[in-house]
Amino acid sequence: MRADAQRNAAKLRAAAADLFQERGLQVSLKEIARHAGVSHGTLYNLFGSREALIDEVIADLAAVRLGDAARTALACPDPWEGFAGYVTEVCELQATDPALGDVLTRRFPDASRLMAVCDNSFSAAESIIDRARRDGSLRPDFTASDLLFFLASHAPLARSAAAAGSEAWRRAVTFMLDGLRTPAATPLPVAPMSAQEINHLLIEGAAAPST
Repeated sequence: MRADAQRNAAKLRAAAADLFQERGLQVSLKEIARHAGVSHGTLYNLFGSREALIDEVIADLAAVRLGDAARTALACPDPWEGFAGYVTEVCELQATDPALGDVLTRRFPDASRLMAVCDNSFSAAESIIDRARRDGSLRPDFTASDLLFFLASHAPLARSAAAAGSEAWRRAVTFMLDGLRTPAATPLPVAPMSAQEINHLLIEGAAAPST
């Protein structure tokens, strides 16, 4: 890559990091190019697609943040506290970091590195959940797919509340966690959706990203 192209790529990575973390992964690519001081065509010439830019800018950050949350949960001596802490931390990321909140919605299936981060996070969540179920503190019918469904539902409202200066999302998380304790369990009316079914809903329900 020529020196000028390297400089433009660095500008675009920095601009994308700023705007993704400020507004989420669907921010306009034209706006990223303007923020970087380069043309829209230059962005496409250097990265080719939104997904490639996301992989370049967000995948490593997401792997670190979500990986740290999972490791902290699994290291917690109390399985319930580990589970509850993990859910709360992920929900806080959804509220305060639009880019990482969008990661968990899996709306960019062609961002292969990012999808690998999501798969690893789902596997870690399964371990965190299984640990709390075996301990007897988490109701036995709760699955990682149920958590994915909740997180996908929670993300837009949490972000809107945080943007308005409210932490009301913490109430919703606390209500949800209280309902997941074993003594609170009641029979469920339907079986959980699979992770694949939820992913399909997320992808189908996502608005087309701006260009």
